[in-house]
Amino acid sequence: MSNQTRCDLELEVALCVVGVHISETCDEADNQGAAVDYGAVHGPDGPPPRIITNIATTDATVTDAEMTEPVHHMLATRDLLPAEHYLDSGYPSAELIVGVKKHFGVALITPVPLNSSPQARAGAGFDRTAFTIDWDKRQATCPRGNTSTWWSPASQRGTKAIVVKFDKETCRPCLVRDQCTRSKTGGRTLSLKPRDRQEALDHARAQQTDEQWRAKYAARAGIEGTIHQAVAVTGMRRARYRGLPKTHIEHVFAAVALNLIRLDAWWNGHPLDRTRVSHLARLDISLAV
Repeated sequence: MSNQTRCDLELEVALCVVGVHISETCDEADNQGAAVDYGAVHGPDGPPPRIITNIATTDATVTDAEMTEPVHHMLATRDLLPAEHYLDSGYPSAELIVGVKKHFGVALITPVPLNSSPQARAGAGFDRTAFTIDWDKRQATCPRGNTSTWWSPASQRGTKAIVVKFDKETCRPCLVRDQCTRSKTGGRTLSLKPRDRQEALDHARAQQTDEQWRAKYAARAGIEGTIHQAVAVTGMRRARYRGLPKTHIEHVFAAVALNLIRLDAWWNGHPLDRTRVSHLARLDISLAV
């Protein structure tokens, strides 16, 4: 079995108003392309087929982030945890990136929310990354070399945080004050997460701006083909039964059917689907001829 698995898009299912979270393998040999080419002919000598490894059925009100840890528990129970897990942006958080790595040994490969400070949103001035954080001394240093005077644990929206403040007497005469804070009288304030979460978040944000990371993450696009196949072939968008237990069994049977279809196509060297050419591509071909 592949050492890489993806858990992606919640697919809302009609009638029962439930969601289904699908995980599938993602082999390294297949990571060179952005998505599965279902029109390509596979076989024993080609890349292995992508196999659905887990199905989680929930109420539609359950958010993606609430299912990140349960999905990993399900995979761990059957010894199917991946080394890297490619996720849609709705599944991660700084807490989950750290927690999943600590408890399951799995690296989450996923976009994370960008810095939402006014400076970061405007793309001008000094956002949080312009400040040097000394975690051991519990102190921050601004771009002008001034150090913070306040470091206090806090709770923000129910999560742990650290509030860092600079003295107003230090900030008030600063020549670049307008690039640092919108406060007219107070000093600059920073909000940090606990050290392990903040460092994980900063690392993830830095990674997702790299072209190599984007090319690697493009492998997640294959799950879109899986969602399409689940809807088109098994009718997964409409539940045939009432209640989560019965609907979950239906989803499991649908996943088994898709796996058998993929294995049959791979063993016999048949394409899973016809190769599609967009209208624009057909126009380009006709003009070239």
